[in-house]
Amino acid sequence: MQIIEIIENKKQYLDLLLLADEQEDMIDRYLEEGTMYVLADNGIKCECVVTDEGNGILELKNIAAVPAFQKKGYGKAMIDFLIHKYKDQYNILQVGTGDSPLTVPFYEKCGFVRSHSIKNFFINHYDHPIYECGIQLVDMVYLQRKI
Repeated sequence: MQIIEIIENKKQYLDLLLLADEQEDMIDRYLEEGTMYVLADNGIKCECVVTDEGNGILELKNIAAVPAFQKKGYGKAMIDFLIHKYKDQYNILQVGTGDSPLTVPFYEKCGFVRSHSIKNFFINHYDHPIYECGIQLVDMVYLQRKI
């Protein structure tokens, strides 16, 4: 298993990025300014993008595993990598996500706790309703973990 920083041609991973954030213009808002990593293990299995939000906060803007390899530990391995890599540069790793029974428990299992939320984020920023596990995502829920 190897984690590689992607410097150029980040859009070559667009299909994977769209698994975590299904509207391309939303991805465009952070992709170039963010630092992108891919996890390779006999092929690409997972990707993530992080941004510096100031005040010691590193934000996980996008993380996704190839569907056939979800629930195999690749997402957790990527988060563990970020915690180790950035432990001397940041105090908090933060992630914003929909209030979904699929994603929130994953982050909580990785040591994140709920911090705050932004009301109607998905309604106000996406051009179509977004559903996960049959539930429409409305508010952005932020979770944080100390690094």
